Amino acid sequence: MRALLIVFLKEFLENLRDRRTLISALLLGPLFGPMLFGAMVSRMLNQGVVESDEPLRLTVSGKEHAPGLVRYLESQGVTLVFAPLSESGARTVVRSGAAPVVLIIPDEYGARFTAAVPAPVLLVADSADSTTRKSADRARLLLSAYGSGIAQLRLQVRGVSPLLAVPVAVNEIDIATPTGRAVVVLGFMTYFVLFAVLMGGLYVAIDSTAGERERGSLEALLSLPVARGSLVGGKLLATCAYMCLSLAISLTAFVFVFRFVPLERLGMSANLGVRTALAFFAICLPFIPLGAALMTFVASFTRSYREAQTYLTTVLLVPTLPIAFASIYSLKTKASLMFIPSLSQHLLMTSVLKDEPVEVVDVLASAGSSLAIALVLIALTARHWRRETMLG
Repeated sequence: MRALLIVFLKEFLENLRDRRTLISALLLGPLFGPMLFGAMVSRMLNQGVVESDEPLRLTVSGKEHAPGLVRYLESQGVTLVFAPLSESGARTVVRSGAAPVVLIIPDEYGARFTAAVPAPVLLVADSADSTTRKSADRARLLLSAYGSGIAQLRLQVRGVSPLLAVPVAVNEIDIATPTGRAVVVLGFMTYFVLFAVLMGGLYVAIDSTAGERERGSLEALLSLPVARGSLVGGKLLATCAYMCLSLAISLTAFVFVFRFVPLERLGMSANLGVRTALAFFAICLPFIPLGAALMTFVASFTRSYREAQTYLTTVLLVPTLPIAFASIYSLKTKASLMFIPSLSQHLLMTSVLKDEPVEVVDVLASAGSSLAIALVLIALTARHWRRETMLG
C-alpha cells in the first residue's frame, strides 16, 4: 500500500506540473462542454420564444378572390403582405428567402366557395428550412381553423347542429412536469458529463504508460523492487483522481451555467442544483475506475505518446455510444439495462433530472457492473505489466 501511494503521488504531482494535462483535464474538458451546451440551449430557447411572440408574416397573392379569408387572417394578428405571384414566382421568392410563406388564392376560389364545394388555396413553404417551418405550421393551423369555422356556419344555416360533425371530443391530459419537459432539452447533457470524466484522465493515462516508455523511464521504474500490481494501482489511482476533479468541475460548471438559461420562459424547470450535482457525482463515481482501467489497458500496448493518443481518442467513443442508442430508441430506466456501463449512468442521471424516484437496486446494479468490469480490466493490465514485453 505504501508503494502504491508513492506511485500515486508521483503521477499526480508530475501531471499537475504538465500544462497539457491541466488544460485538457481541468479546463478544456470539464468547462468547454457546459459552456457550449448552455450556449446552444439558450440560443434554441430564445429562438423559440421569439418565434412564438412574433406575429406570423404571410405573403398573399389573389386577395380579391377571398376577402373573408383575408379579414380572418388580419383578425388573428397575421401580418399580411400582398403581392401578385404565380406558383413559380412564389416558389422563387420562398427559395430565395424573400418571403417565408406564400399563400396563393386561385381565380376559381370565389366561385367554388360560393357553391359550397372545396375551394383550393396553395400554401408555398420550404419544409427543409427550420427557421420557416414553424411559420408554415402556424399558417396551416389558421387556415384549418378558418375552414372549420365556415363548415360549422354552413351546417347552422341548413338547420344542422355543428356538433354532429364532431363525433369525438379529445381532451388532452399532459402528465409531464416542468422538470420532465426540461429533460427534452437537457437529456444530452449526460453525454457531456461522461465525456468530461474520460477527458479528465486521458492524458494522465497516456503519460503514465506510453509517455514513460517514450521518455525511457519505464525500464527504470519496472526494475524497482515494487510489485507490478502496486505500480499499476498507483497509476490508475492518479488517473481516477484527475477524472474525479474533472467531473466535479464539470458538474459545478453545469450548475452555474444553467442558472442563466431561460427554461422558465417555455414552462420548463431545470432540476439542476447542488443536490442534483451531488447525485450525478455519486452515480458517475463507479464509472471512473472503469474508464481509467480501460484507457490504461489500451495505452499499455502503445509505444509512443502519439500512438496512445490516436488509440485512446477512438476508445473515448466506446463508452458514450450507448447514450446515442438511448436517445434514438427513447430507452427508459429498466433493471435489465442497469448492467450496461455508461447507459445505466445516463438513465439514472436522466431520472434524477426528471425528479423521478431512483431505485436503490438500480443504483447498486449499475455500480456493481461497472466496478466488476473495471476489476477485470485492472487484472488484465497488471498481468500485461508483469510480462517482459512491457520493456520491449
